[in-house]
Amino acid sequence: MNVNQASFTATILDPAAIVPDGLINPDGTTASKRFDVYRNNVAVSLSDALEAAFPVVRKLVGDQFFRAMAGVYLRKHPPKSPLMMFYGEAMPQFLRRFEPAQSLPYLPDIASVELAMRHAYHAADAEPVDANALAALAPDALMSTHLRIAPAVQTVVSDYPIHAIYLANTQPDAPKPVMQAESIVITRAGYDPQIHLINAAGAGCIAALQVGKPLGQALAVADETLDLGAILGLLLAQGAVTEIN
Repeated sequence: MNVNQASFTATILDPAAIVPDGLINPDGTTASKRFDVYRNNVAVSLSDALEAAFPVVRKLVGDQFFRAMAGVYLRKHPPKSPLMMFYGEAMPQFLRRFEPAQSLPYLPDIASVELAMRHAYHAADAEPVDANALAALAPDALMSTHLRIAPAVQTVVSDYPIHAIYLANTQPDAPKPVMQAESIVITRAGYDPQIHLINAAGAGCIAALQVGKPLGQALAVADETLDLGAILGLLLAQGAVTEIN
């Protein structure tokens, strides 16, 4: 058997493609049935991976719709890594362009939340600082202080109630979402990620800290709706600050 790798890769996710040259049975005939079975198994496995990765998106659109959508996605976005834990990275962008899903405009941001939850779960462990360490700093030193944020911390900003929608589809007693802009930060104090409601200013402040900006600059990127004390208190309480310089 002498199969061109590029040809094999190009046809494995295309149900209309013919069997690659060189793929033959022991008797010398073209291995069309064997290849079709393998091709179908690959598609089913990738669809299963997407269902496991986006349970809230799947619940919102229904099983039949999600399965059909996954079939389109996996052919446009085949895996780039053998690690299936992050398969589906392009789902938010895909959903923004996927015409049949346009009636649910918040769907891409819910996919972003689910991706962020996975990233938080698989992020490296980090030892938090003492929650009282920041209070010990002199006031004039506070604005030039750098806070190292734990790798598990993730933020998502949205024009839609992503926090309420996520909770309504994962917790039985969660209140009904109200259509309004919401942002979230995800932390992982223990083994499981936790989702917290914040505003866009708080998310922007955290993002600035994550890229190494001192506290004063992180404060400057936000508007007057930022509650700095609440954001810092949340990060410290969740063990999300690993170093204070």
